[in-house]
Amino acid sequence: MNPNKKIKVLHIVNRFNLGGLTFITAYLTRFMPNNFESLIIGGEKDDSEESCNYIFNQLGIKPIVIPEMKRSININNDKIAYQKIVKIIKEFKPDVVHTHASKAGSLGRIAASKCKVPVIVHTFHGHVFHSYFNKPKTLLIKTIEKYLARKSTAIIAISDIQKKELSSEFKICKASKIHVVPYGFDLTKFSENQSEKRISFRKNYLLDDDEIAIGIIGRLVPIKNHVFFLDAISSVLNKTRKKVRVFIIGDGEERNNLIAKCQLLNLDCVEFIKSPKKSDVTFTSWIKDVDIAIAGLDIIALTSLNEGTPVSLIEAQAANKPIVTTNVGGVENVIVKNQTAFVLEINDTNGFSNALLNLVENENLRIDMGKKGWENVNQKFNITRMINDMQNVYVSLLNNTK
Repeated sequence: MNPNKKIKVLHIVNRFNLGGLTFITAYLTRFMPNNFESLIIGGEKDDSEESCNYIFNQLGIKPIVIPEMKRSININNDKIAYQKIVKIIKEFKPDVVHTHASKAGSLGRIAASKCKVPVIVHTFHGHVFHSYFNKPKTLLIKTIEKYLARKSTAIIAISDIQKKELSSEFKICKASKIHVVPYGFDLTKFSENQSEKRISFRKNYLLDDDEIAIGIIGRLVPIKNHVFFLDAISSVLNKTRKKVRVFIIGDGEERNNLIAKCQLLNLDCVEFIKSPKKSDVTFTSWIKDVDIAIAGLDIIALTSLNEGTPVSLIEAQAANKPIVTTNVGGVENVIVKNQTAFVLEINDTNGFSNALLNLVENENLRIDMGKKGWENVNQKFNITRMINDMQNVYVSLLNNTK
């Protein structure tokens, strides 16, 4: 390709909600070299989700919103969204269409193929090939993804584990078609001014100096398995004399069910926005300045049934916090087992609670595990590395289209 030609990239995302996917696509839109021109389009967030507009505002990005592109399947909405995507492609004339996640991946890749875009790339930020749906629906989704993979110039996996899953386990496409580009973030804010941030968070949430704060961060949806987390927490609180407070950071459709679960387990809980008081379990809803929240916590947990690259674990290590997590998806590509995190199987409630208890009871262990986090994630998950990796993928694919 002409080395002087500006490379135009169109990113298509499911919806503009707060989350790791939004940060990644925003960074890829804003920080590519000057010979790239990028545009990002996507659907609106769900009512239960936090908006990501502040990220775009901070980075000076003006996304195009397609209101009809929603998570649920709706023939009329999906048709309108598809038509709008085709119109944008024809007007923007991208060299690369890069889709992210399922709905955007379906509509975007079909539209890009129809418009004969030279390079079509899709990133699996996670996948729904287990633990989301029943077997018939999962089989249908796999069949669709195999078809869409044939329309893709390349597939991007966010970890080596995910590449193996996509190629060997679920057979979405051949391994040779999959490029691994791990996430990259601005991690410095998680290591800076931690004392001040810790004081701020703990003052706001009425945390005393001798209280140990355990936090879990993410959407309150079944796949995140918060019920398992609460079962483990109940066991910890029954076994320790330490003062422990638990913070569930995020929001979603499972909030009321989780509050009911707390009541069933005799865990005192509170929705802090509605009633700002101390409690065993505090539901904070979404916190935009997650670096402040993590600084105020002592232990970070993750209990998901399925993950791509768990962003909260990268951020936790950048802030030098120890982790207890289930062994799913790309987790083991992110942490160092038994050094920065204890890793348990998804059905091992006793093991999970014992790992949490071990950290609760042992301050030196919390400090030692935490110290190893920054050195693990600093080089592997920084923005510059991700931008360079993605640039190389785009250029290589475009060169091969000659």
